[in-house]
Amino acid sequence: MGAVLDTFFSTIADLANESGLAQLVADGGWKNVIMICISFLFMYLAIGKGFEPLLLLPISFGMLLTNLPLSEMYHPELFNGYTDEAGKHVLDYGSIMKYGGLIDILYIGVKAGLYPPLIFLGIGAMTDFAPLIASPRSFILGAAAQAGIFLTFVGAALLGFNAAEAGSIAIIGGADGPTAIFVSSKLLGPDSKISTGTIALAAYTYMALVPLIQPPIMKALTTKKERSVVMGQLRPVSKTEKIIFPIAVTVIIALLIPSATSLVGMLMLGNLLKESGCCDRLVKTAQNELMNIITIFLGVSVGATTTADKIINVEFAKVIALGVIAFSIGTAVGVLFGKLMYVFTKGKVNPLIGSAGVSAVPMAARVSQKVGMEENPTNYLLMHAMGPNVSGVIGSAVAAGVLLSIV
Repeated sequence: MGAVLDTFFSTIADLANESGLAQLVADGGWKNVIMICISFLFMYLAIGKGFEPLLLLPISFGMLLTNLPLSEMYHPELFNGYTDEAGKHVLDYGSIMKYGGLIDILYIGVKAGLYPPLIFLGIGAMTDFAPLIASPRSFILGAAAQAGIFLTFVGAALLGFNAAEAGSIAIIGGADGPTAIFVSSKLLGPDSKISTGTIALAAYTYMALVPLIQPPIMKALTTKKERSVVMGQLRPVSKTEKIIFPIAVTVIIALLIPSATSLVGMLMLGNLLKESGCCDRLVKTAQNELMNIITIFLGVSVGATTTADKIINVEFAKVIALGVIAFSIGTAVGVLFGKLMYVFTKGKVNPLIGSAGVSAVPMAARVSQKVGMEENPTNYLLMHAMGPNVSGVIGSAVAAGVLLSIV
């Protein structure tokens, strides 16, 4: 009887020692506890505060899964890959499929650059480019707002980040989550001090905080008179123009910046499906089922890269600081270019629409509308701001292509 009890207690002790709970209380386990608490915080922000819940909630749950000890769902070492004869980093997809867990398999779609372009396909199917077509000068404001990306690239380099890390941090300034994920997944290697999950968390956090970050900058750089400007009605845009636009943009961008073709091409394909009027089933699929499925896969797999060693360090604090700087610079430059248009058009352009040049659609355009109405309740800037806003989507994709080309 004594031998049986000894065996029983020994088995219980072995199970306890091999449990995830034992790993949490072991040396170094406190880091996992902190990461789990951080995941709970982001879940609260997504559910309780409505901060970009469609992606922040899957990302935070992916963070939870990867930081639960012994879950065996994500193995960063499988993505170390190898260097080929041309000196290019190559992933061993065969090993990932053979030895990887659920998250490893899903993360292939991120590393292969599959999920972000498919997200862009859905965005294109939901986007109306008519305000941009009706007012082509909006392209200038959308392009100007990308200045935060390139200025932050320099700043990140000065703070000790290498070119790949600096490019991944800088793209946060475009306020476009899928683009940030796309660039960082291409640039960041296994030895990087930051991860794609780090970039995604910063990008979506600042996208959710657009209504808080932008208004003080907009008000500081404009006068009451400028904010009160009422803009004229936009001209009607024909169906022919709407069909030609996505085709022309794809050709031009692909010829000038080939590395941006996958993002811009999918964005314009989705828009062409919508504007053609003959692909309703495909448009509905791109807007709903496909978009929702990819969003879940993207969020969970990216969140799983937020391991303790990538978050609990000084580099993460630098990423957060540089992210808000990039976003703020983009907003400020957009407003300043709006002021130039105000001068050149002799007061016909409200500078507030320049802040919508960042790619947070349609939130940034709504902020322009809100700030404008605070000065003049009869001012309706939303459609005018949507021009720079959708231009910013194209601009951030182009900026991504430029970074991928130069880094």
